[in-house]
Amino acid sequence: MSERIGIFGGTFDPPHLGHLILASESRRQLRLTRLLWMLTPHSPHKITNSITRVSDRLEMVQCAISEEPTFELSTVEFDRPAPQYTVDTLEILKQQNPTADLVLLMGGDNLRGLATWHRPADLVAACHEIGVMRRPGESVQLSTLESVLPGLQDKIRFVDTPLLQISSREIRRRIAERMEFRYFLPPAVYDYIQTHHLYR
Repeated sequence: MSERIGIFGGTFDPPHLGHLILASESRRQLRLTRLLWMLTPHSPHKITNSITRVSDRLEMVQCAISEEPTFELSTVEFDRPAPQYTVDTLEILKQQNPTADLVLLMGGDNLRGLATWHRPADLVAACHEIGVMRRPGESVQLSTLESVLPGLQDKIRFVDTPLLQISSREIRRRIAERMEFRYFLPPAVYDYIQTHHLYR
C-alpha cells in the first residue's frame, strides 16, 4: 500500500488546538501515514497587514506537534522565493515522494474558491485526493465546481469535523487586549508566546 501523505497548509499564526483537532481528524478519517504541516510564509489568499516572523511561527508549530510522531513540519514553502503557490508545492513534494499518494487538505470555503487559485487544473492533477474539512451542516456544490475543473469530484474526500470557534485572529486579539487565551493553545505554544512576548 502506498504511503499517504497529507498536506495541511497555513500561516499558523499561532497554531492552536483547533488546528490540532482538524489535523488529527483528517489523519484518522483519510488514513494518512504522515501529515505535513506546511508553514506558509505569506499566503496569496490572505490579505493581512502584518504576520509574525517565520522563525517564531516555525518554533510554535514545532512546539504544537512535538508529541505526535505522524505530524511533521515542512519548510518547502519558505525554502523558495515568493510567491509560494500550492500547485508548485505539490509538484515539489511529488518529486520528493514519487511513490506516495498526496492528499491536499482544505476547508470548504477554500474548495468553493479553488477555481481562482493559481493553475487550478494542474493542482487537481498533482494530488491523489483532496480532503475537505467540512463543518457540521456545511455543504458544497460539487457539480458546479466539476464543470469548471473536470475530474475534481472524483478526488474529493470529505472530513467531518466538529464545529470549532477558535481562530488565530481571535487569539491574537485576545492577547493584544490582555484577555485570557491560555486554553486555546497547546501548553508549549502558550509558553513560547509568553516567553517571547508575541502579539502584544
